[in-house]
Amino acid sequence: MVKVLLGIVLSQAIGLAAPLTAPAMAQKASLSYSELIQKTKKEEVERVEINDIQKTAKVYLKNSARRDANGAKQDQPIEVTLFTDSNTELLTTLQDFKVPVEVKNNAESAAAMGMLMQLLIVMFLIGGLMLILKRSANAPGGPGQAMSFGKSRARFQMDAKTGVMFEDVAGIEEAKEELQEVVTFLKQPEKFTTVGAKIPKGVLLIGPPGTGKTLLAKAIAGEAGVPFFSISGSEFVEMFVGVGASRVRDLFKKAKENAPCIIFIDEIDAVGRQRGVGIGGGNDEREQTLNQMLTEMDGFEGNSGVIVIAATNRADVLDQALLRPGRFDRQINVDLPTFSGRLGILEVHAKTKKIAEGVSMEAIARRTPGFSGADLANLLNEAAILTARRRLEEVTMQEVEDAIDRITIGLSMNPLLDSKKKRMTAYHEVGHALLTTLLPHADDLNKVTIIPRSGGIEGFSQTVPNEDTIDSGLYTRAWMMDKIRVLMGGRAADVEIFGEDEMDSGATSDIKKVTQIARQMVTQLGMSSLGPLALEGAGDMFARGGGGGGQGDYSEAIAEMIDNEVRAIATSCYEDARRMVRENRELMDALVEMLLDRETVEGAEFREMVQVYQERQKVARPVLTNVGR
Repeated sequence: MVKVLLGIVLSQAIGLAAPLTAPAMAQKASLSYSELIQKTKKEEVERVEINDIQKTAKVYLKNSARRDANGAKQDQPIEVTLFTDSNTELLTTLQDFKVPVEVKNNAESAAAMGMLMQLLIVMFLIGGLMLILKRSANAPGGPGQAMSFGKSRARFQMDAKTGVMFEDVAGIEEAKEELQEVVTFLKQPEKFTTVGAKIPKGVLLIGPPGTGKTLLAKAIAGEAGVPFFSISGSEFVEMFVGVGASRVRDLFKKAKENAPCIIFIDEIDAVGRQRGVGIGGGNDEREQTLNQMLTEMDGFEGNSGVIVIAATNRADVLDQALLRPGRFDRQINVDLPTFSGRLGILEVHAKTKKIAEGVSMEAIARRTPGFSGADLANLLNEAAILTARRRLEEVTMQEVEDAIDRITIGLSMNPLLDSKKKRMTAYHEVGHALLTTLLPHADDLNKVTIIPRSGGIEGFSQTVPNEDTIDSGLYTRAWMMDKIRVLMGGRAADVEIFGEDEMDSGATSDIKKVTQIARQMVTQLGMSSLGPLALEGAGDMFARGGGGGGQGDYSEAIAEMIDNEVRAIATSCYEDARRMVRENRELMDALVEMLLDRETVEGAEFREMVQVYQERQKVARPVLTNVGR
C-alpha cells in the first residue's frame, strides 16, 4: 500500500515538473552547437534564448514560423545543448551578426520546484504515518492505540455470551456453590437488599494453574446474563507513567454505566503485588495503578452492582490492602480436583471425543491424582491424537495409558538392543518395583518398563499414589521412609548385582528426591531426633514441580546436626534396600528375565509373581521347633 502511494506521489511530481523543464518537447527539432554558429553566420537565425541553468539555447530561425487557423504567427524554437559556462564564441558570433540574445536565469524556477518536491515528501511521510496509526488503532487489542493510551483495553460482552455455564465446570463443586450467591445477587438483588445484606464487592479465586479459575468467571457471567468485562492484570501497566491508573478509571467508569455487571481481572498479581518492595521501593507506575484500583473498589464512591472477580495463583505476593474486606471480601480456593472431581471433568471432556465402550473413566480418574482440569483435558486430547495417528476410529484404554505416560514421563523411544546397558536398566527398575511391592506403606505398582523415553529416561517404575494421601496432603513417617527405600531400590540393585565399581549415573534423580524428602522430614516436619522443630520454610515436596523450603535462621551447630540427620535417614534406608535385594536375589533374577523378554510388565502381574514366590518360599522353609532336655 505504501509503495503504491509513493508511486502516485512521484508520478504527480514528475507531471508537475515537466512543464517547467521541457515545454513542447514533442515538437523540438535537432540542431548541434556548430550548426547554430554556421546558421548565425548565414544570417538564418532570428533570435536566441539562452538558459544558463539548463545549459540550453532556444533558437528561432527566420522563415520557420507557421500560421494557425486565425492567421497568427507561431514560432517553432529549436533547442541546442550548450557545453561550456561562458559560450564566448557563440555570444561573439551572435553579437557580430546583430542577433537578439536573451539570457534567462531559472534559479527561481528550480528553487520553486525543489520546495514543491520537499513539500510532497513531507506530505507523503505524514500520510503514511497517519495510515499506520489508523490501522494499528483498528486492530483488536493491538499495541498501536497511540491516541488512546488511557483507555481501558478490557474485552466487553454486553450479553455475556461466554458459552460456558456451571454445568460445563466440573471438579470444583465447593467453589461453584460459593459463587452461586454472586449469580443470584446479579439476577435477584432484592432478595439480599430487603434484609440489609450486601453482596461481596470482590471475589478472589486462588489456586494452582489449570484448575479452572478463568472458566469459573466465564460460567458466572454466562449464568447471570449480565455485561462482562475481562482484562489481564498486565494490560494495566505501560511504560508511560499514569497510563495504568487512567485505564483503571476508564474500566470502572464503563462498568458503572452498565451496572449490574462483572469485571474479571485475570492474573491480578501482575498489578496487585505488595507496594514498596524490591530495589528502589518498587515500580511507581505499578503502584499508582494499584492505588487507583484500591480507590475504585472501595473509595469515596460506591460501585453498586459492580462485582470484581480476580484470579491468581500467587496470593502470597498480593498487597494486604487489596485483600481486606470491602475490596476482595471473599477468597475462594480452587484446588486440584479429587477423584470425584476428576471423574466429572473427564466426563465433560469425553462428550466431544469418540470413546470406546471399554474405556473406564473411573480407572482414568484413579490413575491421575494430582492432575488439574487443564491436565485432564490435555490427556484426552493427546489420547485422541494418538487414536488418529494409529488410524483407529475410537479412543481405547491403550491410547489413554500411552497418553498418560507421554504427559508424565515423556515420548516413547525405540527399545534398547540386547546389551549390558539393557540388563543393568532392567535390574535397576526391578529394584524399584520389587521394593514397591514388598514394602507395606509404599504406593501400589502400576507398571515397570525398560522402553526408553525422551529426556534420557532409560526406563521407569510407575506407581499409583494413594488417593486419600493426595487429597488430604497428609503424609505419614512410615510412608516417607518407604518412599525413600523405594527410591534407593535402583541404586541398591546396581551395587548388589554389578558391584560398587559398576554403579552409574542413572540414580541421580532418585538421590536428589531422597535428599529433599529426608531434609523436609528433619527441618519442616519434626520427624527426626532433633524434635518437633520447623527450621526452614515450608514446601510441598510431593506436589508435581514442588521445591524445598529456604534456608532457616539457625546456628552452625544446628546446621551440622541437620546434615547428620539427613545423612542418617538416607543411609539407613539405603542399607535396608540393599538387604531386601540380597534376600530376594532369586526372585529378582526371575523378574528381570521376564522384563527383558516383555519390556513392559503390568503391576498386577508383577505382584502376582511376587506373591507366588513368597508362598513357595513359605512351603519350602523348614519348621523349627525347640527341643529341651
